[in-house]
Parts: sequence; structure tokens; C-alpha cells
Amino acid sequence: MATIAASASPAMQEISSKATSPVRTAAAAAAAPARYRPSPMVIFSACMVLLGATGPLLLRVYFVHGGERLFFSAALQISGWPLLLLPIGVSFFRGRKHGVSNLLLAPRLAGAGALLGALYAISCFIYALGSQALPLSTSSLLQATQLAFTAVFAFIFAGLRFTPFSANAVVLLTIGPAVLGVGPGSGKPAGEASKTYWTGFCESIAAAALAGLVLPLVEVAMARYGRRTGPTARVPPPYVTVMQMQAVMGAAGTAVCLIGMAIKSDFAALPSEAATFGLGKTNYYLVLIWDAVAWQLLNMGVMGLITCASSLLAGIMIAVLLPVSEVLAVIFLHEKFDGPKGIALVLSLWGFASYLYGEKAQKKREAQKKEQQLAVAKKTGDLESAAP
Repeated sequence: MATIAASASPAMQEISSKATSPVRTAAAAAAAPARYRPSPMVIFSACMVLLGATGPLLLRVYFVHGGERLFFSAALQISGWPLLLLPIGVSFFRGRKHGVSNLLLAPRLAGAGALLGALYAISCFIYALGSQALPLSTSSLLQATQLAFTAVFAFIFAGLRFTPFSANAVVLLTIGPAVLGVGPGSGKPAGEASKTYWTGFCESIAAAALAGLVLPLVEVAMARYGRRTGPTARVPPPYVTVMQMQAVMGAAGTAVCLIGMAIKSDFAALPSEAATFGLGKTNYYLVLIWDAVAWQLLNMGVMGLITCASSLLAGIMIAVLLPVSEVLAVIFLHEKFDGPKGIALVLSLWGFASYLYGEKAQKKREAQKKEQQLAVAKKTGDLESAAP
């Protein structure tokens, strides 16, 4: 199953094993350390996800202080992709000795990225619907169910194998948000109609389900269509491929949102919305800019985790944002943190801890098994060399 180590997803590991000779495999296995060491790219991507934790907070600030444009708020979640154009250009310039054509996305991978980007834009729109109706602390807890959907779809499409710990984590991270439904109006803001609250509740769950579908499909697309040959062949692929995939998905998703904005006349409504924004016109534009930047950091980190590890790890890191969002919502938005939310938070953190412990134990068992195989192979080789 997926691990937090530098290993690629099962699909990418299969591609890598076909391209590696038995001699190199044995040598690499002998040199591999038994201790768990996450790769630098996994650590870097995880840090980007954490830095993007302010994205949901700023989106809620937009709604709380008078923002109402749903397609526009969905565009904020995916429209930061132009920030990647400069680093992509630098990567092309540095890799020009291998040929720029060898660094470009394969046409089929680009097509898959565009389709998945459009699907992700729909998920962002549904998430915006839920965020408009729910407090940030509630919507963030509901987003934790994305891990359950990611695990199920990764099992179906990406060959994920469950362990008792990962299954326990999925169950806990699913039950936790369900606790929010305990009692009439649990987590419901004062003065908000129950119908509005429960509609937002279902919309947040639907957004989590759709996002949970997109992550494994991105993993499958990268493994199936992202393979390279020649001097640029690597598993996982070079980071410029990750950036290009994110840029393609962002551009396609932004196009979908722009069409929705045109239909809903968002472009004409934005100046008047800025003028009546509760924090002032200048802060209106600052909130929009920094929200787009934060979401881009989060999206880029998620894409890096999918490529360098697995879609399930990406879902796990999104679940890690739960306590961060809770703290930020209580501090900056003065949202109520009641009993059901506390129970849901504890169950979610318990599920996350269970997953991490299970992954560490699984990695340790794999390392011990590899050492035993190497010891048997060495003993067999010594006996063969000693034979007359």
C-alpha cells in the first residue's frame, strides 16, 4: 500500500521494476537503509500542504464579510496556476540539454490532466456551496471524509491494499464528521435555517467525495501516461512534470469556472461586491490574492504527494489540515467549538495517528523481510561458491 517513504505508488513501482535490472535491484536493496526516511520531495510537498492551510480560512472570510459569488470563489481555489509558469520555464531552460520536448507532458497525460482539472473545478464549486452555509470548523471536519472516499477509490483504481491500521483510520475519519449530526443543529450557526445547514452539510460531503475520486485518478494517470524513456526517465518523474500537471489541471479548471462566472454575471458584480465588502475594498482584493496563493500551495503540495508517494498519502495530509483549520477558525473567526466538534476532532486525530502507526509498522516489516531475503541470498551464494 501507499507509504510515506520515498517509494512511488504501486502503479509507479510496477513501471520502475520493469525498467530496472536484477543486478541493480539487488544492489539498491542491499544499500537501502532499514530505518524509515521520508524523501525530501515528500517532506517539501507536505510542508506546502500545511502552508496552504490558510486557503479555507480566507475563503470563509470572503463569505462571512459579504462575498456571494460561488463560481468566483471556486476559481480562487484553482486559479493560482500561473505562479508555476516561471519555475516551469526555469526547469525547461536548465534541462534544455536533454531537449525541451522530452520535458513536456505527454499528450495523453495532458488530456487526462485537463479532464481531471474540470472535474476538480466542479468539486471546488460544490465545496464553495458548503463553505457558504457552514462554519469553517464544521466544513473542515466534513472535508476529512475525503480520506475515506480517497481510500475506496484508490482501492478500486490504484490497487491500494488495506491493512488493519489503514482500515481503522478510514473508519474513524468517517465516523468523526458524522458525529456533527448528533443532536438538533449541532454546529449550526445561530439564526441559520436547518434546511440551509443540512444542505451545506450534504454539499460538503459531496465535494469531499468528488475530490476523493480525483486524487486516485491523478495517480493512475501519472503512472500510466507519465512514463518517460531515455535520460529523463525517472520514477517518480521529475518535478517539472508535477508542476506541468498541476498547471494543466489548474488551467482547465479555471476555464470551467470562468464559463460559470460569465453565465452568472460575476464579472459585472465583482466591483460592487468589493465596494460593499465588510473589511473594505483594499482588503477585499488582498483576501482574494492571498487566498488564491494559499490554495495554489495546497494544490501543488497535494500533486507532489500523489506523484512522489500516493493519492492516499495526499488524502492523509489533507486530513492533517483539520486541526489547523479548527484552530484558525476559533482564533480569527471566533467560531464556537462545542462538544460534537471536539469529539469529531478527537476521532479524526485518532484515525490519523492510527494510519501513521500502521504505515511505520508496515515499513518496518518490509525492511525486515528484505533483510531476511538478502541474508538467505548471501548464504546461498556462499554455499555455491564453496561447492567444488
